[in-house]
Amino acid sequence: MRPPSRPTRGTLTADWLETCRAAGLNRLSLGLQSADDGELRTLGRIHTWEQFLASYGMVRRAGFENVNVDLMSALPGQSLASWERSLREVTALEPEHISAYSLIVEEGTPFCERYSGAGAKLLPDEDTERAMYRAAKEILGRAGFERYEISNYAKPGRACRHNIGYWTGEEYLGLGLGAASYVDGWRFSNTGDMERYLAAGRAEMCKAAFYENVTRTTEQSRMEEFMFLGLRMVRGVPEVEFSRRFGKTMDEVYGPVLRQMEELGLMEKDGAFWRLTERGIDVSNGVMAEFLL
Repeated sequence: MRPPSRPTRGTLTADWLETCRAAGLNRLSLGLQSADDGELRTLGRIHTWEQFLASYGMVRRAGFENVNVDLMSALPGQSLASWERSLREVTALEPEHISAYSLIVEEGTPFCERYSGAGAKLLPDEDTERAMYRAAKEILGRAGFERYEISNYAKPGRACRHNIGYWTGEEYLGLGLGAASYVDGWRFSNTGDMERYLAAGRAEMCKAAFYENVTRTTEQSRMEEFMFLGLRMVRGVPEVEFSRRFGKTMDEVYGPVLRQMEELGLMEKDGAFWRLTERGIDVSNGVMAEFLL
């Protein structure tokens, strides 16, 4: 029997999935975040675990054979046991890819107001957060997922080429309202104002009419991004590619930092790549900040 075209809750419908398949889309990412309904309510999500399962079933019936599921750890009130349950529930569905990020409480957001000060005690402590990270690596590894980036796991051959492009500095063109692009050293985004976006399209206005946040990258900023984004990859950053892009060796630019990180046990050299150690991954934000020139 064909699934109903209206969503039980949320935005996913069978008709929309059929349209995507007909248009040639072959990969989808579903933002579950947690298999625990209480944690979903804390996050303000509009779905439940059962509703996610219904959506996942629709995706598979529509013929999608390359599916990612997003999960989030270090949530307010979340325990290591509940995080492990979410991991096991999702791996049982056998998606091809799982993104497992930890919650980052951004300043100026309602979450920051709610979970700062006295509310901070509701967030898992640092030791629990690290245990959650290690649990993800262990449970997903046993289920056949390979970690290829700090927070991303894939079945063999299913790593996300789109995200790898971001982490390795490839160019990309964003299409649609508010979409970001990186082309020929320029970063920019389309306007987030729908009326302005549609008016520019109708009038065939110049690009400047709907591009925002336009910035020109410098060689320094590109070197910094090469290092702190590339270090998110488990394989690390390649010395040869650094020299090809910038005409300088990695040692000329970052030699003292690399040696210091190596002495501290936070980085190591593996062939032609510099990468984070497991200990370095635990404090990755601090390590990556060292590569800001």
